[in-house]
Amino acid sequence: MREIELEGHLIDSLILPKVFDKIMDMGGDFEVVEFRIGKKKTDTSYARIIVKGESEEHVDKIVSELHRFGARAPEAEEVTLVPAPDDKVVPKNFYSTTNHPTFVRYKGKWIPVENIEMDCLIVIRGDRAFCEPIAHIKKGDLIVVGEKGVRVIPPERPREKSIFHFMGGTVSSERPSMTLVKKIAREMFEIKERGGKIAVVLGPAVVHTGANLKMAEIIRMGFVDVVLGGNAIAVHDIESNLFGTSLGMDIKTGEPVPGGHRHHLYSISEIIAHGGIKKAVEKGVITAGIMYECVKNDVKFVLAGSIRDDGPLPEVITDTMIAQDKMAEALKDVDMVLMMATMLHSIAVGNLLPSYVKTVCVDINPATVTKLVDRGTAQAIGIVTDVGVFIPALAEELRKLKEKRRSES
Repeated sequence: MREIELEGHLIDSLILPKVFDKIMDMGGDFEVVEFRIGKKKTDTSYARIIVKGESEEHVDKIVSELHRFGARAPEAEEVTLVPAPDDKVVPKNFYSTTNHPTFVRYKGKWIPVENIEMDCLIVIRGDRAFCEPIAHIKKGDLIVVGEKGVRVIPPERPREKSIFHFMGGTVSSERPSMTLVKKIAREMFEIKERGGKIAVVLGPAVVHTGANLKMAEIIRMGFVDVVLGGNAIAVHDIESNLFGTSLGMDIKTGEPVPGGHRHHLYSISEIIAHGGIKKAVEKGVITAGIMYECVKNDVKFVLAGSIRDDGPLPEVITDTMIAQDKMAEALKDVDMVLMMATMLHSIAVGNLLPSYVKTVCVDINPATVTKLVDRGTAQAIGIVTDVGVFIPALAEELRKLKEKRRSES
């Protein structure tokens, strides 16, 4: 058996019931030795629990899972470090990170793990701890092994009223989406008012539904700091500007245009001929749209390629691991991410985000949000609706907030 302790908002954030469920689901038993409940909503609670199992190995497995809910040994123990035997080769029983804020006990102090994301390793360099993907591990790196000396702070329900309550995996097509649009617009406005950063993840359906110009307006108004996507979103955005089509379909009428199936290839060729998206904007070839506003407003964009890409455009990163690193770099210090109409890019970005980043996933398919949450991005709020309706409504609400602030000043 093993003694663990938990501290935080254990009841209203459902941490304690999850701990009990996990112990029983894994065939273990428990005894609550001490339990102190916070008297006010701002007070934390404390629990000391004895975990029992069939063997020491069985208890180890249970405690390893409980660690992800913030469970820790009552006595502060030093972290265990083992050098990596080779590049991209990790020691046995290495600690695999969650996307929650994490600390390690090193040289008698709790130090934060920097750049936290899920499914990575913790490396100690000097007196600092870093979260690193396996691709970045070098021979001799000091890798954290086991859970000893590691402390995880799981997400808790906010003390203030907010759309971003701890909503673990809530997805419904019956939510009042216009009410949510207003709340999201207010959140975005407040983040930018205090100097925060917002990223958007976009799929080509943003263009197919005719919402790319409204998305461009949101960028132009200053509510976006980072745009992430693939070759398709950029190609079809540019195609819509050059030809008024998306995948050869007239955006205004929805009717196929004769020869329109070649438009996306013409678009790619045109941009390559001018040396890339930025140069095409500077030369007046591209005159509107998402990519145009990114260049004009110095908004960072990262386009990650895939095996299905045509072309691709010069700015598309075709090396997957380089693209992953560029995405992670662009997402540093973001306060909020909106994922719209792209399952693969949403999940990819979700894997790079700390759990405290406010995350909204908008898709007509509820499975997109469900998969995102199931793969670890539990903080995501899902809105099941058409981005062709959502984005224009969001642009309108943001415009109203901006005009209101202008009139007040």
